[in-house]
Amino acid sequence: MKIHSMEIPLGKVVITLILLTFIPLLLKNSPVVNEPKKTTMVTPRVIDKGSTTNDNRKCDIFNGEWVRNEEAPYYTNKSCWAIHEHQNCMKYGRPDMDFLKWRWKPNGCDLNIFNPSQFLEIVRDKKLAFVGDSVARNQMQSLICLLSRVEYPIDVSYTPDEYFKRWLYKTYNFTLASFWTPFLVKAKQNDPNGPSGTGIFGVHLDEPDESWTTKIDEFDYIVLSSGHWFHRSLMYYENGHLIGCRFCGIQNMTDYSMAYGYQRAFRTALKAILGRRNFKGVTYLRTFAPSHFEGGEWNKGGNCFRKKPFRSSEITLEGNNLDLFIAQMKAVKVAQRKGRDKGLKFRVIDATQAMLLRPDGHPSRYGHWPEENVTLYNDCVHWCLPGPIDSWNDFLLEMLKKERVTAREEKLMYLSERKLRIS
Repeated sequence: MKIHSMEIPLGKVVITLILLTFIPLLLKNSPVVNEPKKTTMVTPRVIDKGSTTNDNRKCDIFNGEWVRNEEAPYYTNKSCWAIHEHQNCMKYGRPDMDFLKWRWKPNGCDLNIFNPSQFLEIVRDKKLAFVGDSVARNQMQSLICLLSRVEYPIDVSYTPDEYFKRWLYKTYNFTLASFWTPFLVKAKQNDPNGPSGTGIFGVHLDEPDESWTTKIDEFDYIVLSSGHWFHRSLMYYENGHLIGCRFCGIQNMTDYSMAYGYQRAFRTALKAILGRRNFKGVTYLRTFAPSHFEGGEWNKGGNCFRKKPFRSSEITLEGNNLDLFIAQMKAVKVAQRKGRDKGLKFRVIDATQAMLLRPDGHPSRYGHWPEENVTLYNDCVHWCLPGPIDSWNDFLLEMLKKERVTAREEKLMYLSERKLRIS
């Protein structure tokens, strides 16, 4: 085949070269026409805000602010029978309801409002115990009320003593219990009066309270807490001997700080859990929830009148509240280190910062009728139900969800390591 040459005019050549040079540049800078990129199709998934995604597991759910929640509350004193009389603020005429319209919002992530169905599924065939004082009972009653949207429990207590209660959710075979132990360790009232007129207690800082430590082996989860009883006049004992006191008014007696006895008591309680041969559960230490007395101490006319939460920039954790928080953290860190060797897990539900911001959530004088002839102080320690304390069970559910994911990951890691050893 003969190829014929073709003569092209010089002008057309120049125009062609100019077009070949500038068209790619025009296309490159065009906002409309772009070179197509290679894409990878990703299956969309629903992310449960506040759930145990990888991002949220790195988020500190205990550091945040209170934000408005117009949907709250999720139960009332009429829909839940479990509310203690002294925390039944609606019944006893608290006039403002705005304190109910808030939820906890962590910085950098979100926290779901408590889901009772999800909670009951997670704890199916398990047992959970609240161990501590009346504020621990306050949280347990909050949990019963939150779960009441799905099911009420039946009383299966083995004793008529109201300080030791057991409830069974039959549909889920879930047992909920409370153990009354205001100091966590062995203690008794030495004098019903004492220097403050509210009694003086002998506290054995190195001896666990066996009323609860001997009964926890069957439980899968323990929520451990204590606090405000340590404000009282106390005599401290170690090795059976009196070593000093707190606010006891006895001359020539070593005066220890509240934080000293507090840390020692938690250390003894956690050590007792570590010493239980048959206990295999997870322990959640709930941190100290500050009171909000203003205008005087709890037994000297102090009260709590505020109607809305603080912002985190308006108040600081300091003084005795900070000392108690640090004391708990020191005690639990020791338990966590020792627990690793025994396969026991110790977690922290850090409620301190959230509750420091809620001076509006206490019963104050709305725990009884004004005309009742009762000797009660203004209550700025416990929490109205419903109220801010419900957020503690938001925290608890989130921790349980994380625990389930962590356990699954640890199991996979174990199987992987075992497979490597076998191969």
